[in-house]
Amino acid sequence: MKTFNPYPLRIDEELMDELKEMAEAHSRSVNKEIEFLIKEATKKFRLENSDEIKPKKKIPRSPWRR
Repeated sequence: MKTFNPYPLRIDEELMDELKEMAEAHSRSVNKEIEFLIKEATKKFRLENSDEIKPKKKIPRSPWRR
């Protein structure tokens, strides 16, 4: 089942061409390449700002849930 993406991406044509080249070099789709780059940027941001960012709270699982 496809999920609806509420964040359509508008991107400059030259940048899209570069992303296509990067994706091809890494054997990924453009979508996965963008996802990878966003994840890497997020990790870097969290590492550089770890003192300022509160960690996400984990919600404990119900003991009755299998």
